[in-house]
Amino acid sequence: MISRSLLCLRITPSILRSFSTSQTHQNFKSGISLDKLYSSPLQSTDVKPTIPSNETAFGGYIPLDEVDISYMRSSGPGGQHVNKVNTKVDVRFLLKDAKWLPESMKENIMKKHSHMVTPSGYIIVRSDKTRTQQLNLADALDKLRAQLYSTVERPPVRPDHYTIEVHRRRAEKATRERLREKRIKSDVRQFRGAQ
Repeated sequence: MISRSLLCLRITPSILRSFSTSQTHQNFKSGISLDKLYSSPLQSTDVKPTIPSNETAFGGYIPLDEVDISYMRSSGPGGQHVNKVNTKVDVRFLLKDAKWLPESMKENIMKKHSHMVTPSGYIIVRSDKTRTQQLNLADALDKLRAQLYSTVERPPVRPDHYTIEVHRRRAEKATRERLREKRIKSDVRQFRGAQ
């Protein structure tokens, strides 16, 4: 009965198959489809990241638009490559104009870490560790970040009770061992004198 009705409509089984598969293709979404990979709308690359405003501590964020980055020819081994390509990176910024550093940190750098600052007020970091600009830039920014973190004054950490007890027991053991060695040496000297 069904086959006769299909003949009336002049629909062949191949048309039926293509119709049924086209509907499943419309509903099917792959696990790696763009809708699933990027569920939120893509952000524009022109948007500047917001600088974290932390007035009390340096968070590690260095805004690239507020530091001067220059490239120059590196020195050292490398043959012709070193003489042709500007891979050495020079990162510098004027300390007093750095809005992304807390004022307390700037004052601390000027007072206790003045060796980091040039007479003109710049902090300069250079890197020619690798043969590529990007890796040298990353290395220079890491060096700068490490220098800035080293200027942060941390309050002294008091040892916990367990650590204090461990040190006390070690000192007692060392004292016992020293006294035992003294007693042995004293006995040896007495034994020599008795003979």
